[in-house]
Amino acid sequence: MSESHYPRARKRFGQNFLHDEAIIEAIIELISPDKGQHLVEIGPGRGALTAPLLSRCDQLDVIELDRDLVPLLQKKLASFGHLTVHEADALKFDYRQLQQHDEKLRVIGNLPYNITTPLLFHLVDQSECIADMCFMLQREVVERICAAPGTKQYGRLSIMLQHQCYVEQMFIVPPEAFDPPPKVESAIIYLQPLSHKKGGEVDIVKLNQIVTAAFSQRRKTIANTLKKLLSLADLEQVGIAPEQRPETVTVEQYVDLTRCLLQKQAT
Repeated sequence: MSESHYPRARKRFGQNFLHDEAIIEAIIELISPDKGQHLVEIGPGRGALTAPLLSRCDQLDVIELDRDLVPLLQKKLASFGHLTVHEADALKFDYRQLQQHDEKLRVIGNLPYNITTPLLFHLVDQSECIADMCFMLQREVVERICAAPGTKQYGRLSIMLQHQCYVEQMFIVPPEAFDPPPKVESAIIYLQPLSHKKGGEVDIVKLNQIVTAAFSQRRKTIANTLKKLLSLADLEQVGIAPEQRPETVTVEQYVDLTRCLLQKQAT
């Protein structure tokens, strides 16, 4: 099916369709799908990644919200019996229902920029069924996810995802690799849910509360932003100086602060 037969990209869905063959091949090689693996693609669009994935795996489920694309994808890829197309919202989809025989899913996709953060958290909430994830995201978002303490990009997104996943920026994708070209650069990120969380197990809701409060006024000291939740003694107990800025505190220290808060609330 020629590209001209597909509907135009829809701004409300944040669609930018990948068409650069070299980039497509690089992504496929990075994912390195294998027989026996169960893959899930979010936002297949016109199927640029879908067809080469199908030729190398035994089972592929795709999640597509655009109802105009679904029948076109089904027609284009009808010869592949191991493809299942779900017309659904990836933000509401239950990925656990795709699991068979306790297998782990490999999740990939060119994610719309406008839903990236909530979708990543939705997936991490279901990480018990996920082996790994490989996504194309806005470069700025990838850099924030992978940022180290002490950098300006380091913040809530870095801490919450690094606590739960191994994260790595793989390579940059230029705007001209897409139709239509976005106004920003993209990047490929690899995420693998951790069996042993960074800093140890802790209540995710409480960790998010601490981190959100810490970064609510980024220019202030952590003692200032967390004063309603924790004392100076609590900070010093986990090795944090009161004058430190929130972006200088490690993931492990935020986990320790969360444990402090839970202990205080339990007494």
